[in-house]
This record gives sequence, structure tokens and C-alpha cells, in this order.
Amino acid sequence: MVPKQTRRGALSIVGATGVTLVAGCLGGADDEETAGNGNGDDADDHTDDTADESDDHDEMDETGAVRVAHLSPDAPNVDVWVDGEPALEDVPYRAVSEYLELPVGTAEVMITAAGDPDTVVFDDELEVGDGDYTVAALGELAEENEPFAPAVLEDDLSDPGDQARIRAVHAAPDAPAVDITAADGEVVLFDDVAFGEAGAAYVDPGDYTLEIRPATEDNDGDVVATFDVAPEAGNVYSAFAVGYLEPEAAPADEPFDLEVVLDAASEMDDESNDY
Repeated sequence: MVPKQTRRGALSIVGATGVTLVAGCLGGADDEETAGNGNGDDADDHTDDTADESDDHDEMDETGAVRVAHLSPDAPNVDVWVDGEPALEDVPYRAVSEYLELPVGTAEVMITAAGDPDTVVFDDELEVGDGDYTVAALGELAEENEPFAPAVLEDDLSDPGDQARIRAVHAAPDAPAVDITAADGEVVLFDDVAFGEAGAAYVDPGDYTLEIRPATEDNDGDVVATFDVAPEAGNVYSAFAVGYLEPEAAPADEPFDLEVVLDAASEMDDESNDY
């Protein structure tokens, strides 16, 4: 994707496909030499033991946040298992879960058909860092347009200030690379986003009609769908393009749509993450 500076915003890449999370680095405390206590005890040994205990405690306290997005249109509802224990049950298509807190380190994540633990669609070790991540199930089990392949996106939940930040994720298997514009094409928010790719744009708060177009050099392709959004200052959103442009010819009758999720609000609250 090529960033485009426009009248209101610019595109910047913040996510990438993959199946492995990047682990955060845990730095140990520096050993400090102290004077002996005068009774012949080894002061260095005492200091090292304390440092080791502190490091162990810090490592246990470090956590990352992981959520699951079911974006595979022909896949059944799924259950999600973490280290052999059920974490999410009966997750339907288009659903985006709440964040699950996981200890920093290696986690065994398995995704199965709901109620059928023998039908496994994903089973792999993930190195969980101390950030925020979305594990997105993309593609199709039928592999008519795009093969099924879970992807890991690193989420940026930092405060966008007086603006709002919207991340777009292309998860529509039969759709080509797209441009996303507003104001009848005057504002180019996202340029040449291919399936499985993600990008983010900063926008001023207000009401927008997003225009989805096949990607062209001048971002002037025919509009295939429009969606009204009203981002608020200080909020962070993810907009998942899902379904099929031609559902009647697809493995599942799931029409093209835009699922917009509130990732982070400007103020701490207990609202649902459904936008």
C-alpha cells in the first residue's frame, strides 16, 4: 500500500498478516554490588537472590491482551481454547471478542468448530508480548477465493488525541484490492488495501460516508458500497470489510458489509466494544 496525503488524513500501515505474535522483551534488573555486612556473609549472593525473586515476580505479572475475530464467511461458529482450557465458546461469523489477558510468554491457542473439539481449524503456539493483538480468522475453508489462514494483527490502542483513528482490515475473500474514500472521492483514507492487509487513518470527529472502490491509480474506481460512520474524538476503531461482493456465487450467502468495532474509548468505561 502506498500512503496518500489528502485533505484530511494519511494512510499508515499498522498491521500485517502472520501466525506468530512477537514476544515483548523482559529486561532483568541490573545487579548492584553492595558492601558486606561485617559478619562474613556474602552480600553479592544476597543481592542476586533478591533480584531473581523480583524478576520472577515481574514476569508473572506481565500480561498481553489477545482477542479473536471470526472473519471466515464459510466457517461454522467456533470455540477458542488457550492452553487446553476453553476461553471463548460458540463465536459466530463477524463477531469480535473482548480482549483476553494472557501471561507474557508462549500460549497454545486452538480454534475448533463449536461443540466439536475434534474439528480443529487452528492449533499453534503464540508468543504473547505485553501489547494488544487481534487473531483474525481469514479466508475460506472451501478455498474458492482465498485459503483459510489465521492472521495476527498488532493493535494500537494509544490515544489519538483530538482526532479519531480508524483501522481498516480487508477480510472479504472475493473482493479485489480496494481504495476507501470519503466526500465523493476528495478524501482518500486508504489506498490499495489488498485482502489480508490492514491500515490506519486519523480523521477529525464527525459524520462520514465511507466509499469502497476497487483500487485504481487515481482512487476513482466505481463505488461498490457505502457505509456511514461517526467517529468520536479520542476513540480508536477497527473496520473489518467482510462477506462477499457476489454472495450468490460464493460458498456462503454472506453479503458484503463493514463491521466497525470500538477498540478503545477516549474515557475508561464498561461499554460493549460493538460500535
